[in-house]
Amino acid sequence: MRFSLWTGFLMLVIKMGAYLLTGSAAILGDAAESVVHVGAVMFAAFSVWLAEKPADENHRYGHSKIAFFSAGTEGALIVIAAVFIIYQSVRVWLSGAQPANMDQGVLLTIATIVINGVLGWYLIASGRRTNSLILVSNGKHVLTDSWTSLGAIVGLGLVHFTGWPGWDPVCGLIMAGNIIVSGFGLLQQSISGLMDVASPELHRRLNEVLRRETERHGISFHALRHRDSGHAHWVDVHLLFPDDVSLKQAHRVATAIEKAVSDAMDRRVIITTHLECEGDHDAMHPGEGTAVDEAFADDGA
Repeated sequence: MRFSLWTGFLMLVIKMGAYLLTGSAAILGDAAESVVHVGAVMFAAFSVWLAEKPADENHRYGHSKIAFFSAGTEGALIVIAAVFIIYQSVRVWLSGAQPANMDQGVLLTIATIVINGVLGWYLIASGRRTNSLILVSNGKHVLTDSWTSLGAIVGLGLVHFTGWPGWDPVCGLIMAGNIIVSGFGLLQQSISGLMDVASPELHRRLNEVLRRETERHGISFHALRHRDSGHAHWVDVHLLFPDDVSLKQAHRVATAIEKAVSDAMDRRVIITTHLECEGDHDAMHPGEGTAVDEAFADDGA
């Protein structure tokens, strides 16, 4: 994240230099996106530090949910940058201003595309390897920055070959639309995480593993729930045992099932099992879990 932050400052200096040389609306929009990027990286760096803090008295599940705040902040800032780009592009279009020193501006912008492309790929790869939503979100933001830079180059190229200055603000508007889509994607991801929206694919996979393991041990399960905490999936499930199984034996089976579930997932899973007896389950828990079980009718009860 420190590398990303210092690179962001470097990109901002280069792009502002390119704008001062050319007066291009597309390049100014690209520079504005870099301002947003620097602010977002600063918040992301703080989020990485906070997410790594262990659980404490006030945060018994740790601090990893900050990852979704970080993604939402980046998404919101991207959208704000897009609004500024739209405003600037329309202003330049109406004024009919002609970009200047296009060759130098294009060379500087190409340099930022190469640097941001490498950095974005590295951040996304690192984030996926470490299951860090913060790094992945920041990497996507960096790649978005590369797309806006490419749009600026296309705009200047069209102005150069056609002689019509309107191509510059038109490409600025197209870039704004592209990064709005990226920004809203991050916002949606943030809201889904904060609201604990269940992943259908994860639910299917959990059901598959739990059904296989419980059948192997001659028991059943129900009330499966799961949520994404940013760095891991928290899973809760009830296991139903025959009445004559001892607590010691049931605990051993539950532990084996927990390990099997964890080993089968491609992300860290923290699973908690609740042990119940089949014989008096309905009497002890009348109406328990009906809403959850009806919503996920393929649970293995």
